[in-house]
Amino acid sequence: MATFNTEQIASWERFYRANFINSLTGYKSVSLLGTINSVGHPNLAVFSSIVHIGSNPPLIGFINRPVTGASHTLANIEATGIYTINHIHSTFVQQAHQTSAKYDVGISEFEEVGLTAVFHEHIAAPFVKESHVKYALSLQEIIPIKLNDTLLVIGKVISIHIEQEIIAEDGFIHLEKVNSLCSNGIDSYYTTELLARFQYAKPGIQSQKIN
Repeated sequence: MATFNTEQIASWERFYRANFINSLTGYKSVSLLGTINSVGHPNLAVFSSIVHIGSNPPLIGFINRPVTGASHTLANIEATGIYTINHIHSTFVQQAHQTSAKYDVGISEFEEVGLTAVFHEHIAAPFVKESHVKYALSLQEIIPIKLNDTLLVIGKVISIHIEQEIIAEDGFIHLEKVNSLCSNGIDSYYTTELLARFQYAKPGIQSQKIN
């Protein structure tokens, strides 16, 4: 087994280090964030840093790179206070990845990559029509992370659009049934399958699988 220390990591070539550290954390969710600016231009960008913050109230966060690296999404969220998160499926993974290109302000990634923007009542930001799991959020808080000039953006879920048949009786969402993808690193995408669900764990009691 190879071992690397802080000095070795710091000495690596920039893109090698980025690929290595980005994939070190393992598989993570990946989605498309839909936003719109103050003059009505839609924007779509792929993010793999989305994380559950809490369920009551329902809060979801994501890490925004330094503003110079991902300015359009954050600027639109700050301007309107509303944005959407849309799961990526294997049927449009290539189009989703293409949204990571740095398009100029005013150019719609939806049109450029061939995805469909759809709007729902009372939600200003666009959803991805092709996505089977999507939800809208209202901006709650932006927390600066001084260590690397990134931002933790926290939103409250205000609207959910999902295929009813993938929701279990206890509320669990079977994402594998609509082939929601996960990612590793900055350019790799993976399909998923359910291995097992287990009962709530308690000390001294062996948790059993949930059918």
